[in-house]
Amino acid sequence: MKRSVLTRYRVLAYVTGVLLVLLCLGMIAKYGLDVNGAADVTRVVAIAHGWLYVVYLVFAFDLGSKAKWPVGKQLWVLLAGTIPTAAFFVERKISRELESKVADTSPAVAKA
Repeated sequence: MKRSVLTRYRVLAYVTGVLLVLLCLGMIAKYGLDVNGAADVTRVVAIAHGWLYVVYLVFAFDLGSKAKWPVGKQLWVLLAGTIPTAAFFVERKISRELESKVADTSPAVAKA
């Protein structure tokens, strides 16, 4: 498996995770604290998270299929983008697990 497959998954996991946390904070500000302007910020963050979550799903599915994960593990990773902060923990666990597979298949770098 190429390192780029893991890298693009990791980037999207962090981006969707951050956007989901911002969305939750925006919802608290909008409904709980009745902050002016929170509705506009929440709308923008919700749209960005929604579209980028779809890209995250594609990248996570690609990673899972190349890593030959069982269906249960694949679903667990795919759903991590819907639970606030879960994407960070799942990404770290998956990265540690797959780092050895990526390192084994990458060509050795010659030292100068």
